[in-house]
Amino acid sequence: MNQITEQVSAILMAVVGVAILAVLVSRNAQTGSVLQAGGQAFSSILGAAEAPVTGGGGFGLNTNAFNSFMPNSSGSL
Repeated sequence: MNQITEQVSAILMAVVGVAILAVLVSRNAQTGSVLQAGGQAFSSILGAAEAPVTGGGGFGLNTNAFNSFMPNSSGSL
């Protein structure tokens, strides 16, 4: 029974991996924007975690990071 579970989970992980790869290489993918936003989010979380130790304000959220995902007045990104 344990071997069946391992095989099923391996197949599901392979499907997820192929889906992630397809999204990353798609012509419509904005991979650079997504990676930049993810990095800035991680930086913000890290700053909040360090704030009690460093005395910083934490939550150094850069609102400009989200402007690339907001549609402009014409409705396009």
